[in-house]
Amino acid sequence: MCRNIKPLFNFDPPATEAEIRDAALQYVRKVSGFTKSSQANQAAFDHAVDEVAAVTRALLGALSTAQSPRARAVEAAKAKVRALSRFG
Repeated sequence: MCRNIKPLFNFDPPATEAEIRDAALQYVRKVSGFTKSSQANQAAFDHAVDEVAAVTRALLGALSTAQSPRARAVEAAKAKVRALSRFG
């Protein structure tokens, strides 16, 4: 389930709100054990996703590095090569 959470820091262009929210959703799903919450838990589930997304956004804004940002297209190409060698 959490294999879909990808590093979001130090990319050019920076992580989008959608990417941050998707990572937060995957995290909450993993921690709660639910892929989809019940109606009784929907408010708590949505609140947790919002809170994790806010903390992630704050973390990404506070981090710094001396390295130059990685290009998304280059990293995606590397991942594709790794997947091809791994899965054929």
